[in-house]
Amino acid sequence: MSSRTLLQVLKEGSLPPAVVQCSAAEHVDAETLAERILAGTVVIPAGNTGRTVAATGIGEGLRTKVNANIGASSELFSEDEETGKLTAAASAGADAIMDLSSGGDVTSLRRTLISRTELPFGTVPIYEAATEAREQHGSVVNMSRDGLMAVVERQAAEGVDFMTVHAGLTRSALDELSAQGRLMDVVSRGGAFMIAWMLHHDRENPFHEEYDQLLEIMARWDVTLSLGDGLRPGCLADASDRAQFQELITLGRLAARAREAGVQAMIEGPGHVPLSDVEANVRMAKKLTGGAPFYVLGPLVTDVAPGYDHITAAIGGALAGAAGADFLCYVTAAEHLGLPVAADVRQGVVTSRIAAHAADIAKGVAGAADWDRRMALARKDLDWEEQISLSIDPEAARAIYEDRRSAAVEGCSMCGDLCAMKLVSEHLGLKAGEISGC
Repeated sequence: MSSRTLLQVLKEGSLPPAVVQCSAAEHVDAETLAERILAGTVVIPAGNTGRTVAATGIGEGLRTKVNANIGASSELFSEDEETGKLTAAASAGADAIMDLSSGGDVTSLRRTLISRTELPFGTVPIYEAATEAREQHGSVVNMSRDGLMAVVERQAAEGVDFMTVHAGLTRSALDELSAQGRLMDVVSRGGAFMIAWMLHHDRENPFHEEYDQLLEIMARWDVTLSLGDGLRPGCLADASDRAQFQELITLGRLAARAREAGVQAMIEGPGHVPLSDVEANVRMAKKLTGGAPFYVLGPLVTDVAPGYDHITAAIGGALAGAAGADFLCYVTAAEHLGLPVAADVRQGVVTSRIAAHAADIAKGVAGAADWDRRMALARKDLDWEEQISLSIDPEAARAIYEDRRSAAVEGCSMCGDLCAMKLVSEHLGLKAGEISGC
C-alpha cells in the first residue's frame, strides 16, 4: 500500500504510471491530463492495495466511459451467476464494474469478483452495512455510525477502486423534499437506507457529519469518491426539482473538500429526466461542482418503456454525454422489472457504449470519428470481415451476417444484386480508398 494518493503524487510534481498509461490510451498529453486531475475535472479510479487495475480516465476531454452494475439480491443469490455477469460486461466492453449486492454473502462475492477483473471496481458500502444490520440486529435502521465506516474501510482494503457514498443527503435536503412533495419520493436504494436511518435516529447523515473521517479512509487506500445522488428523480414528474439541486450544491462543496484532502471525486447524476432537460442538468452539475466528472444513470427520458429501458437510457445517455457527462451507468432491459441476467448485462453495456460513442463524436473526442470513417471505407469496399471486426459488437454482427448472407451475390441479402454501392463502384471503377480525399 502506497502512503500517498495519486493526487498527492501529482501535487509533488511527479507523473504516476497510471497517468502516463491513461494519456497514451486517450491520446492526451500526460502533463495536460495531470493538470486536469489536479483541477478535479478528471479522475483515474485505482486503489493502492497492489491489485492490478486498468488505468481508466474519466472526465474532461476523455472518451465517455460506461459502467456496468451487477450484484445479487436477497431473493436471487448465485456467485456463478454474478461472475457470469462480470464476464459478460467485460467482454462487451464495459470500462468499470460496480457490485450492488444487497443479499447473501456479499463479502465473499465481492472478493471473488474483484479477484477476477482488472477493471476499476466500485461499490455502495451502505448496502453491505444495511445487510449486516438487518441480519444481526433485525433492521436497516440499526446500522451504527462506526459500522458504516468499518464497512468502508474493509471494502477499501479489499481492493475497491471507487465508492458511492450519499454524503450530500442532509437533513436540510430532506426538509426541502418534504416541503415540495414528489410523485415518487425517493428511489435511490442507498439514499432510502440513509433517510430511514436519519429519521429513525433524528440525526444528521453520518457520512456528512463525519466526512473528514471518510476522507481519511479514502486517502489511506486511494479510493475515488463517487458522491451519490440520494435524491435523484425516479420519474419525469420529479426531475429537476429543488431537492435534487440542493443536494447537488452540497455535493459540489464536498468534492472540493475531497480534492483538498488528496482524494479524487466524481459526482453522480439523475436517473429520469425529460429529453428537454438533459443538457441543462449536465451543464448545471458541471457548474455547481467545478467541472467534476459527471456520472449519470442513463438518464432515462421516458417512464413508459419497461423491457426497453436500455434504449430509453441510451437516448438520454447520448445527449448527456454530448452535453458533457463523462461516465454513463448502463441500464438493462430488466430495469424496473427484475434482476438482470448475463444476457441483459451484455446488451446493456453494448447499448450504452453506442450512446457513449455517439457522444464522443459530438464532443470531438480524439479518434472517435476515425472509427466511423474506417467503417464507412469497409462498407464502400463491401469488406464484410472488416465491417464485422469494426462493429461495436462483432459477435452480434457476425451472427446476423452469416445467418442471412447470400452466397450468390457480393452484397448482403437486403439488396442482393441491386446493392447501391456495388453498382456505383462498378460504374466508376473505384474503391473507397481510391476516392479523392480518402
